[in-house]
Amino acid sequence: MHPAPSVIFFTTFSGLGFGLLFFLGLGYPAVTGWMAFAFFAIAYAMAVGGLLASTFHLGRPERAVKAFTQWRSSWLSREAWCAVGALVLMGLYAAGLVFFQTRIAILGILGAVMSLATVFTTSMIYTQLKTIPRWNMNITPVKFLSLSLAGGALFAGQVSIALVLLVIAGLVQVFTWVEGDKALAASGTDMATATGLGSIGKVRAFEPPHTGTNYLLREFVHEIGRKHSQKLRAISLILMVAVPFVLLILPFSHFFALLAVISHVAGVLTARWLFFAEAEHVVGLYYGKR
Repeated sequence: MHPAPSVIFFTTFSGLGFGLLFFLGLGYPAVTGWMAFAFFAIAYAMAVGGLLASTFHLGRPERAVKAFTQWRSSWLSREAWCAVGALVLMGLYAAGLVFFQTRIAILGILGAVMSLATVFTTSMIYTQLKTIPRWNMNITPVKFLSLSLAGGALFAGQVSIALVLLVIAGLVQVFTWVEGDKALAASGTDMATATGLGSIGKVRAFEPPHTGTNYLLREFVHEIGRKHSQKLRAISLILMVAVPFVLLILPFSHFFALLAVISHVAGVLTARWLFFAEAEHVVGLYYGKR
């Protein structure tokens, strides 16, 4: 699929923001006053900034509010409700820490749960799409959650937890790539099933449906060479996991911690670009692109 910058920014930073809110909700780090304000400001900037960025990919952004009306059937709507619930609960929780130096544990725990629920519902928007076998796997929500938690621990300064979660996130990411590379073939979808003509014999494209481009080709038939894909996978894994891990096991330094965060974010952005660029929508079968 076409890797739109707005959606890459949205899925990356909202995940990191809600991941940080999860740890803050559990009391990590145990901060109050202006220090708490700084942590929550960073978390809200990423979470809310990411959510707002997602509206830029809509044809009619002003209609985004209608997403709240379809919660019975739409994961997008469920995401919207979970996000609002998490942000409201964590806002109240933050107010107690910042203005009254008081931790209201029940608000923090509920806010942490809703933060993870938001990341899960975001992942399900993509997981539910049977037309994209690379996304339509049970491991997809695990990948979103593992990256959110690893990034959240990193931003929260929880070094020992972050070290473990970074390794887990890296392993999940590699497993996702391995399984994703086999997903389209394993789905059983091909030119015959795409056209519905398989019952009369072998199906192949005689010529392209048209000579020009169209919306489907622009949005759903983005192609990336395997050679470039492998390089970007290695780069994303190094930046996302290896560099932060090495920096965290060195003697603590605020400079090293900052570099670890920057490297991780860059790695997640690269991996998320690949998440969209490598997505093989079955509509490409009509155009001989698969």
